[in-house]
Amino acid sequence: MAAATDAFLRHLQHKNLSPNTLAGYRRDLEKLQLLADEEGRDDVQNLDEMCLRSWLARLHRSGLSPKSLQRWLSAVRTLLRFCVREGWLAANMAEGLRAPKAEKKLPKLLDVDAAAQFVESPNSVAGGNSEDAASDLLALRDAAMLELFYSSGLRLSELTGLNWPDLDLRGGEVRVTGKGNKTRLLPVGRHALRALEDWRREAPSAIADTRGDAPVFTSAKGKRLGNRAVQLRFSHWSRAGGADQPVHPHMLRHSFASHMLESSGDLRAVQELLGHADISTTQIYTHLDFQHLARVYDKAHPRAKAKDD
Repeated sequence: MAAATDAFLRHLQHKNLSPNTLAGYRRDLEKLQLLADEEGRDDVQNLDEMCLRSWLARLHRSGLSPKSLQRWLSAVRTLLRFCVREGWLAANMAEGLRAPKAEKKLPKLLDVDAAAQFVESPNSVAGGNSEDAASDLLALRDAAMLELFYSSGLRLSELTGLNWPDLDLRGGEVRVTGKGNKTRLLPVGRHALRALEDWRREAPSAIADTRGDAPVFTSAKGKRLGNRAVQLRFSHWSRAGGADQPVHPHMLRHSFASHMLESSGDLRAVQELLGHADISTTQIYTHLDFQHLARVYDKAHPRAKAKDD
C-alpha cells in the first residue's frame, strides 16, 4: 500500500494541483496507512468495503467533521481508482461508500458597491499621490491584480500562474489553466484592461521560473508573486480601504459569480466562466441569488411584511 500511495502522489504532482491540495491528499492517505497498519493490511488487495466502512465510522466517532470525512473518503476513492487503472486492483471497493453529509455554508461575498470600492482601493496610491515610488509601483500592480480578479473570476492559483502571453489586452481576453490542467478563455473588463496596461508599462523586468518566462504579477524585483503574497496584499487593502470584513481572494471570486448570476440568470454561462466541471458546484450561487431576490421582495411587496396601522 505504501508503494501504491507514493506512486499515486507522484502522479498527482503532474496534474497542476495546488500545494495545499497535494498536502491534503498526503495527510488523508497517511490516515489510511495508519488504519491499515493497525490491522496488518499492508497490501491494497487486502482492503475491502467492510474494512473501509468500519474505518470511516471510526474516524467519525473520533470527532472528524463530515467535511473532513468526505475529503478523506474522496482521497481514498481516488487512490483506489488509480490502482484499478494501473491494474493493481480489479475494482474500487470505495465507490459505494458515502460519508455523512456536511451542512452547506453559503460563501461570504461583497455586494456590488463594496466590491467596486475594494478593487479601486489601490488607485489613490497608484494615481501618484504617494511620495514613495516603491509604494506607487506596488499599488499599480495591486490595482491590476484586484481588477482582473473581480473582472474574470479567477482562482488564486490561476492568477499567480499568469504570464503576459496569456493576456490579449487588445482583444480583452485572458487564457487561464485551472484545475485538472484545463484551459479556458475568459473576457477581461475595461477597468481591468486599463489597469493591466498601466502595470505593464511600469512593471520591472520579470524573472523566468518553472511556470513561465514572463510572469504578470511580480515583486518589485521581478519575481513571480506566490499565493501567500497575494493573500497578504488582500489583507493590506482590506485594512487600508476600511472594509467591513476581511476580503480574501476567493471572496472576490464568489462575488464575481454571484453578481454575474444576479444580472444574467444564466447558470451555464457562470459555470463556464468559473471553470466548474460539475454544475452542482455552481448551483450554490442560485441560493445567494435567491437571498437577493428575497430582500428585494421584502422591501418592495406591499404584503411581504406586516406593517403598522
